[in-house]
Amino acid sequence: MYFLFKMTNTLQHSTQTSTTTDSTVTESLPIFFKSDMEKACAVKESSEIKSSSSTADRRAVCSDATAETKDKEENSKLSLICWNVDGLDGEKQPERARGLCSYLISHSPDVVFLQELIQPYIRFMKKRLEANYTFIEGGNEGYFIGMMLKKSRITLLHSELVTYPSSRMMRNLIVAQVLFKGQKLCLMTSHLESCKANAGERMRQLRLVMKRMTEAPDDVTVLFGGDTNLRDSEVVKVGLPSCVCDVWEQLGEPEHCRYTWDAHVNTNRDFQFKCRLRFDRLYLRRAAKDGVPQVEPDSMATIGLEKLQCGCYISDHWGVSCAFSTE
Repeated sequence: MYFLFKMTNTLQHSTQTSTTTDSTVTESLPIFFKSDMEKACAVKESSEIKSSSSTADRRAVCSDATAETKDKEENSKLSLICWNVDGLDGEKQPERARGLCSYLISHSPDVVFLQELIQPYIRFMKKRLEANYTFIEGGNEGYFIGMMLKKSRITLLHSELVTYPSSRMMRNLIVAQVLFKGQKLCLMTSHLESCKANAGERMRQLRLVMKRMTEAPDDVTVLFGGDTNLRDSEVVKVGLPSCVCDVWEQLGEPEHCRYTWDAHVNTNRDFQFKCRLRFDRLYLRRAAKDGVPQVEPDSMATIGLEKLQCGCYISDHWGVSCAFSTE
């Protein structure tokens, strides 16, 4: 994220508590975001819940044979959302947090990978979603990554937090072993080192991710998703293992998903140079053992493309929504 260092300078000036960029961000966040976010978010909570419930009730009325067939097909698919939610940006944060939660409640994905979370943001999300989702957090200070697993569909067996030894931005990797409809999955999410100048560290982190993906047992399907900050040339230099595919490429490089960070369209931040990049990526390593059902990419879409009533988008990143067939 380009804006990180601009914000860091602001925080550093206001706190004067650290001599390094990343420790400044970590130490200053509790002060910088000590707003009444949860209180502000709660204002419309009751009406939103009622609206969501009414929508669910209306959907439940439909019970014809065609709808039942479609429901069965959808039930067999694994749905996943990956989104850098830009929790570091205090602009319209309560409204954006509400928008994210409303989207997740409405679409009810099986798996959610999140980046750039902060404590006020995750606390509000848990208040709305913890009844239906297991939360895994990649930290409890500063900004961090997270994973959400739908309790009725995903069984969490084990999770671990893998550190990147040379990261200067507190970056790490969540690895979760789960079951989905009896199938073994290894789910991973991360936020790789930001900014073009840190390509070397970012590529080291990508190599570690690929190593973990390829080392998984051959009866396990591995899915990685996150804000990779990768440029195509960096992926070429590292090289993807033959058993790992880029899901977007596997689906034929759909144009509507080409850019997940698009400063030409997304107006949450005003940059002098308007870049369009595919920072947010999904990688798949299929299970190789004979007899194990294959997980295959089925569809992909960018989400969060509509402005909220407050005039902002949910994030400066588009989210990535993907469905996988599992039979």
